[in-house]
Amino acid sequence: MKIAVIGAGAIGSVVAAELFKSGVDVLLVGRADQVEAIKKSGLTIKRADGSENIKLPVAERLGREFDLVIFATKTQDVDDAYLGNADFLENCLVLSTQNGVQADNILSPHFLPERVISSIVMFGATYVKPGEVTYNFPGDWIIGKRFVANDTKLHEVADLFKKSFSVVVTDNILGMKWLKLFVNFNNCIPALIGKSMQETFSDMDFCRLSVSLLKEAVPIINDAKVQLVSLPQFPVERVQGLAAMPLEQGAGIINKTLTALSKEQLYGSILQSILRGKTSEIDFINGEVVAVASGMRMDAPLNRKVVRMVHQVEETGKFFSREAVKKEFSLT
Repeated sequence: MKIAVIGAGAIGSVVAAELFKSGVDVLLVGRADQVEAIKKSGLTIKRADGSENIKLPVAERLGREFDLVIFATKTQDVDDAYLGNADFLENCLVLSTQNGVQADNILSPHFLPERVISSIVMFGATYVKPGEVTYNFPGDWIIGKRFVANDTKLHEVADLFKKSFSVVVTDNILGMKWLKLFVNFNNCIPALIGKSMQETFSDMDFCRLSVSLLKEAVPIINDAKVQLVSLPQFPVERVQGLAAMPLEQGAGIINKTLTALSKEQLYGSILQSILRGKTSEIDFINGEVVAVASGMRMDAPLNRKVVRMVHQVEETGKFFSREAVKKEFSLT
């Protein structure tokens, strides 16, 4: 199977590198600066136990057809990634990797339903610079079809991925994607102050804010009758329990969990985009809950405020001070 990975950021680089190492015919598609760096010096993947440099094929766009094309851009860039490579996407399977629940809906107008595979990435990576990525921690790669039943082609893809990753096939990928949205729900807070997950959530006030955002959001999703489905290592009860328990107890769990995620400093997906001078996926994570609330004539003021503040950081390039965020959310 010939595979192209569109997006040479953190996840796209790790996916392409691991598949290439297992002997798969892979092309990594990235921006001009990324392609230039990898052609010149290879792709460097850093881990806690060392680093490796991989020489793999790269290009700025597709130049031929592939059996499978993996979209590894952020959600807001999926449509541009399609348009830039549409000439060679006529007959392939496509696979989404984005956070949130909208990437498949963005791809679906361009492809027959049976050609779209959805996935959830549970491993963590950080984009350092063009041609260099930190692989923070391993995790499952969950795949399933959103619009039709899982079929032979999907299982062929799963078997191929199993050479490099821990792969889980699910019949309810949408329910799992909604739960993963809540796994990513606190990425917005490091993006406000420009700090790593570990630095941010060593401050108990930001742990309290994380739980408060969740306490506001989970009842909205429950009222909307959205089905949340447990992830292999993350049960639904964990999110529902955090939303229901006393604030201080929940903040303690957030503190203990997020400060121990990785030995290397881990920067959330939203902050990684901002540090690269790009718009973030905030509208597809916390903003998704705001949109659901609006559709039911409800409000999500905390999440609406955090979305607005992240957009302000994107537009100005200036992070808020810790004190300013605490004042804005009455944490002091």
